[in-house]
Amino acid sequence: MHAEELLRLEGVTAGYDGNAVVHEVDLVVGRGEILALIGSNGAGKSTTLLTISGLVPLMSGTIEMLGETSAPRRRTPTAEVWRRARRGVAHVPEDRGLFYDLTAMENLRLGRPRRGEGLSIEQVLQWFPQLDAVLARRAGLLSGGEQQMLAMARAMLSSPRLLLVDELSLGLAPMIVEQLLTVLRTIATETGTGILVVEQHVQLVLDIADRAALMRQGRILFDGEATELKRRPELLESGYLGEQQPRG
Repeated sequence: MHAEELLRLEGVTAGYDGNAVVHEVDLVVGRGEILALIGSNGAGKSTTLLTISGLVPLMSGTIEMLGETSAPRRRTPTAEVWRRARRGVAHVPEDRGLFYDLTAMENLRLGRPRRGEGLSIEQVLQWFPQLDAVLARRAGLLSGGEQQMLAMARAMLSSPRLLLVDELSLGLAPMIVEQLLTVLRTIATETGTGILVVEQHVQLVLDIADRAALMRQGRILFDGEATELKRRPELLESGYLGEQQPRG
């Protein structure tokens, strides 16, 4: 049992152009909990996040998120993404989704909720103090670590109840990745935000995660305590063997 479940996937199958990439996935994220979704390239991790956020259509199964259940239906991806965002879901995509010709501050201002809800820019910068010195700089001129901080800070402006983070470490040094993961742990603890993070630096993410799910070829091989998975290197190894799929 999870105290105040924010997200529950049951039997979720999803993919592209009618071709399933993830198969019968079951996952749960609770309030203030970090779930690390790990596996080799092509395992279906990013597709799972995109399905949760509404960008990839659900073929079968259900997604219960923030008190609402979603089943396969005909709805445009853009409408679905906005609907879920309004309900309290924020997604930091693999490409960070920044406006690179705008300054860091302009990116943050665009991320503020229109109704004046959520957190202030000053509040989110407390988690990312390194950004203070680069707020006037164009996002395209920031380092990779600064860009990832900016993307995460912008996502937190809406004070999401559920945060999805895809490939946080892409192109970053392990030291920067460790710092960013520590910030995610702080955010989850201080705000109660449930966090689902896809990450390739397995040992680093298991150090800060409460639970972990290991995917291989679109299916969940393990779902349990992160500390348990760290004690089972043979299971981790099995998750990174086998053919890679074209997407995920």
